[in-house]
Amino acid sequence: MLAQSLAVLIFLAMFLLIILDKVERHIVTLICAAATFILVFGLAMHDTGAIWRTLNLSHFLDPVFWYSTGPEAESAAGINWPTIVFIAGMMIMVEGMAKSGLIRWMCLRLAAGVKYRAAPLLLTFMVISAVLSMFVASITVILFLAAVTIELARLLRFDPLPMILAEVFCANLGGAATMCGDPPNIIIGTSLGYSFWDFIAHTGAMAGISLIATLIFFYFCYRKELKANDVQNQLLASTCPDPKSAISNRKDFRSSCVIFVLAVVLLATHAQTGLTVAFVGVFIALLTLAAAGKDAGKLLRGVDYKTLLFLIGLFVVVGGLESTGILEVIAAFIGSVSHGNGILMVLIIMWISAIASAFVDNIPFAATMVPVIQSLSASTGVDLSVLAWGLSMGTDVGGSATPIGASANVVGTSVAAKEGYPISWGRYCKISAPATIVVMLISSIYMVLRYF
Repeated sequence: MLAQSLAVLIFLAMFLLIILDKVERHIVTLICAAATFILVFGLAMHDTGAIWRTLNLSHFLDPVFWYSTGPEAESAAGINWPTIVFIAGMMIMVEGMAKSGLIRWMCLRLAAGVKYRAAPLLLTFMVISAVLSMFVASITVILFLAAVTIELARLLRFDPLPMILAEVFCANLGGAATMCGDPPNIIIGTSLGYSFWDFIAHTGAMAGISLIATLIFFYFCYRKELKANDVQNQLLASTCPDPKSAISNRKDFRSSCVIFVLAVVLLATHAQTGLTVAFVGVFIALLTLAAAGKDAGKLLRGVDYKTLLFLIGLFVVVGGLESTGILEVIAAFIGSVSHGNGILMVLIIMWISAIASAFVDNIPFAATMVPVIQSLSASTGVDLSVLAWGLSMGTDVGGSATPIGASANVVGTSVAAKEGYPISWGRYCKISAPATIVVMLISSIYMVLRYF
């Protein structure tokens, strides 16, 4: 009981300090991680083994970390090193793309394609974010799109934050549509034997309908800003350089194109090839550094190490909640209050998963909930697949509500802050939290109408 209380208090303290934004957030999570090790694992639990299980350092030596056809490395408790390694690799790739001019070229081509109109730009980037995230990890999509958006914002002199917030939300929504789009879906699919096409037919349908509502929602939220930007963009359009001017070195440009396409292919097929996201991240990073040659040091210095440290600290604190059984308490609560009612059970699973995933990492929560829904299905007769689709949508979409709910959110806000566009908790949640509620309501109605 003491360990659980301390774990919750540390998490709440971390959450409050991040919201207040008085101390850099990577320092906050690292201090809270140290408190978890000392107070929860040391003082309360007297379990040094829990510290090593949370650090997960031995996983680097495990072949499953680099090659696996299952979710073992991704669903491990504590620090999710595959995610950390993968993000670091993608950051290096994006730095290489920026150096070669590929990002600048892309943003100029997109802007010219929609004639520099703000609303079509917003909607185009949102759709691209959702579609790419169906096949490629949302972290990669946001690293790329956020960089493109900021570059475009500098050229046309508009605020990039509305577009970045919309891209992050759509990346999480697109990831919910397929088995390979988000880690929780990989865990659910491989654990319960569902295929890529099973997810497309069920969560994909919900995500598709929700995307239409999301496009409308964000358009009306930002319509005044979009109209103001339209006038300014048209005035500046004639001063925008030709897309070809972005290519300073054709060899570097071609190398970046090849590396980016290769990264997309490897990520889209990693469930089939068995190459983990950690392997893909390291492999792409090494290719990028090799292609950069003498400029490899500059790319390494450009990596946002503060974001990586922030995630490491966050994983440790959430690991404290997991090790003390807090996530299991939440799961048991769902089973006890539904009393065998199928509709109520699905809705509780969806909404509790969404709320929990807004504040804690959705990967361990999904892994915890899989045996729970199996037990609920066996004891009540409710179709297991229906519970699985509800769990998938709740964990994937719920993470969109707060800046720390999903890795894509952390990466997107970090890229913006690094480039001089910090996003406060208030500004983020003002738009993304209501959008999350809208999508969850649509998904809930869809679930009831289709399955009951």
